[in-house]
Amino acid sequence: MDAIKIDGLIKRFGDFISVDNININIKEGEIYGLLGPNGAGKSTTIGIMCGLLKPTNGKIEILGVDVTKSMKNQNKLIGLVPQEIALYGELTAYENLKFFGQLYNLKGRELEESIDRVLDFIGLQDVKKKVANTFSGGMKRRLNIGCALIHSPKIVIMDEPTVGIDPQSRNHILQSVKKLNESGVTVIYTTHYMEEVEFICNKIAIIDKGKVIAEGTKEELKNIVSDTNKLVISVNYIDKLNLNNLKSIKGVRSVEIVDGKLEITSSKEINNLNEILMELSKEDIEILGIEKKEINLETIFLALTGRKLRD
Repeated sequence: MDAIKIDGLIKRFGDFISVDNININIKEGEIYGLLGPNGAGKSTTIGIMCGLLKPTNGKIEILGVDVTKSMKNQNKLIGLVPQEIALYGELTAYENLKFFGQLYNLKGRELEESIDRVLDFIGLQDVKKKVANTFSGGMKRRLNIGCALIHSPKIVIMDEPTVGIDPQSRNHILQSVKKLNESGVTVIYTTHYMEEVEFICNKIAIIDKGKVIAEGTKEELKNIVSDTNKLVISVNYIDKLNLNNLKSIKGVRSVEIVDGKLEITSSKEINNLNEILMELSKEDIEILGIEKKEINLETIFLALTGRKLRD
């Protein structure tokens, strides 16, 4: 069964189209990644899923119910981890969880057991009596997640849950997402950190300018651009390079300077390595080394859009 079905979703804000005819099916039990740059339309789509925004056109079904018509009883099935931290800073971790649990009509022993379970899950049991304002950014993010889990939802939507935190806290959150999914929860995970999507997601949609430009497993997405090669060329005097001359070579799709090295994405069908090397030679650029780079989500996004994910 589809946990979430998005059909022809469009959202306009005046003349600006934030979501442009998105169609997505998310199966129960998946970790589904929505990958795209800031402003791609990910958060707007989530806002419509949760009933916070009305679509201009199209619909979203959650477990078979059209939530664009009514969110009645559906909110109890969803846990939302918003991009902006939604906590009461003057309350303790325990009090924040209790407050959000009561919003879902949890009471008495059931509420206390839920709080205890969540504190263990997010690793904040030892600091449950400390106020949220004293927490580090990573701890606040974990408590933010805990508040979304307090009512044991079947679907958890995480909107950029690791923004601005340290690597240790990020790793804790990613491992927690995997554990959550192993318990049977469907997770929708939005981010512009492609390494996170590669690590945890079963299926991925790449969104750019309000449109889904590619969808599938990581391997399926790689096959979409399997007609490209990526060369990494180490050179001296890289600041002298005229990138436009390289871009004009037949078959070259993109040229970037990354970490002081030249990265060229090029069509597999056209053998243009000699032309690339001749162009570098013409510009008196000394070549120190050439290697072929493995296709990853960065390569895919660059091949499909002509720009890097975080441009």
